[in-house]
Amino acid sequence: MTQTDDALRVWFRLIRLHTRSRMAVASRLRHFDLSVAQCDVLTTLTEREGMSQQELAARLYVTKGNISGLVDRLVASGLVERRTLQSDRRSHAIHLTPAGRELARSGIEAQQAFVADTFGRIAPERLAQLDGLLVELRDLVRATGDVAEQDA
Repeated sequence: MTQTDDALRVWFRLIRLHTRSRMAVASRLRHFDLSVAQCDVLTTLTEREGMSQQELAARLYVTKGNISGLVDRLVASGLVERRTLQSDRRSHAIHLTPAGRELARSGIEAQQAFVADTFGRIAPERLAQLDGLLVELRDLVRATGDVAEQDA
C-alpha cells in the first residue's frame, strides 16, 4: 500500500464517521422534533443572537437559500423571530424566542450526551492527539483555497 492509499482509506473512514455521528445525533434530536440543521441554527443563535440570515449561512457553511427555508420553518414553529434592522429595512436580525432558547438548550444537552458517550471515553492524551491532527487537517484543507475562510 502506498501513502496515498493509506490517506484515502483514512479519509473515507473520517467521512463515514462523520455520517454515522450525524445520524446518531439526529436520532437523539428527533426526540425533540428537531433536525440537525434546525438545531445548528438554534445553537448558533445561542452564541450570538441578532445575526442576519447571510451571517448564519456563512457560519453554518450552507447557502442563503437553505438558511431562508430553515428560518421560515423555525419562525412558523415559534422558535425564532425576524426583527427588521434599523440600519437596513430590507434585512432582518434573527433572534430566539423563549421556546427556541429552551429547545436549543435541549439540543445542546443531547449533543453533549453524545460527545460524553463517545469522545468522552477516549483517554485525554489520545483526545489531545486527535485534536492536533484535526487542526492540522483543517489547516491543510484551508490551504487548498477550496472553502471560505472560517473557523471550524
